[in-house]
Amino acid sequence: MTDLFNPTEQHEVLRQMVRSFAEDELQPQAEEYDHREQFNRELFEKLGELGLLGVTAPPEYGGSGMDAVAAVIVHEELSAVDPGFCLAYLAHSMLFVNNLAVNGNDDQRSRFLPGSCSGELVGGMCMSEPSAGTDALAMSTVAEKKGDHYVLNGRKMWITNGAVSDDELGDLFLVYAKKEDRKGDDISLFVVEKGTEGFELGQKLHGKLGMRASTTAELVFDDAKIPEQNLVGTPGGAVRSMMRNLEIERVTLAAMSLGIARRCVEVMNTYAGERKSFGKPLRAHGQIQRHIGESYAEFMAGRSYVYNVAAGLGPEGKGDRIDSDGAKLYCSTMAKNVADRAIQVLGGYGYMSEYDVERLWRDAKLLEIGGGTVEAHQKNITRDLGRWDKIR
Repeated sequence: MTDLFNPTEQHEVLRQMVRSFAEDELQPQAEEYDHREQFNRELFEKLGELGLLGVTAPPEYGGSGMDAVAAVIVHEELSAVDPGFCLAYLAHSMLFVNNLAVNGNDDQRSRFLPGSCSGELVGGMCMSEPSAGTDALAMSTVAEKKGDHYVLNGRKMWITNGAVSDDELGDLFLVYAKKEDRKGDDISLFVVEKGTEGFELGQKLHGKLGMRASTTAELVFDDAKIPEQNLVGTPGGAVRSMMRNLEIERVTLAAMSLGIARRCVEVMNTYAGERKSFGKPLRAHGQIQRHIGESYAEFMAGRSYVYNVAAGLGPEGKGDRIDSDGAKLYCSTMAKNVADRAIQVLGGYGYMSEYDVERLWRDAKLLEIGGGTVEAHQKNITRDLGRWDKIR
């Protein structure tokens, strides 16, 4: 019988490799980098050495050429230890590398993917703005064609990997911008490089609730001059590019929720066996059994959903949108609830950083917001179900 979570030997080997990396390399630094609100560039580069930064990118451009299930495995294993670091990885490997690999042309892939897959370059994606988040089509950043280049003006907000330090931009970004004075879906996509005149770091954002080991920034475009060859796809055709990448983004964000939930179940299960209360192991009490039992069942339900959806995604990350929404909708809230129960089982210890669950609880909340809010997923699912007579 095929193992849903490790469908091939290659997937199983990948999981063991990433799990060993997470336990040996990520775990010792996770609390420190969370506290410092810093991105660990050195460990990021090690992911490049392991072939993980381009996990779904074609081998001819430095990638590993693996599928969506492999991407889910990597995100689950990294998030079981350090979701903040994993979020930086996701912004690079899915939102930049996978996006460009699917939507870019051969010249763009040749110029930008090898350095991105090796870890030499850190990438990200710019969609959200100070006044446009879930309503992405309401963006106000504009791109004006002038001769052999485009001029970008506007601001992008909440950009993961926007700053790799307090005062240093990331290296490469895919930036969505609309045609001036046009509404709706007339949006174009550009590769924007650090060092471009008129492109600068607005501010690195501090004081986040969670995901502190990934940097978040505001980026500013002030008459930024972008070469025509950095236009990805066709002018005004980027909504299609956007949609083509959203499914694998949402499935890997759901996989991050799996990692958080799995670790929390492991921690509360171990603690409940070691700690005694009223002369019995904690796990002998019904209230604790409910927390552990429900958490495990919900985690496994979410895990089955995510891996089933990932297995159905095609080579371009294209599948059934309703279930990429559904998997993230279910798993993001599930992870937050499981982390909350883990804190409850551990009591005062759960409230402290020693057992990691307080950090995982803080990190989990972002997954109900980033990459599509739970409300957006509810809207999308309800809209898509309106086209069905029966559940398939």
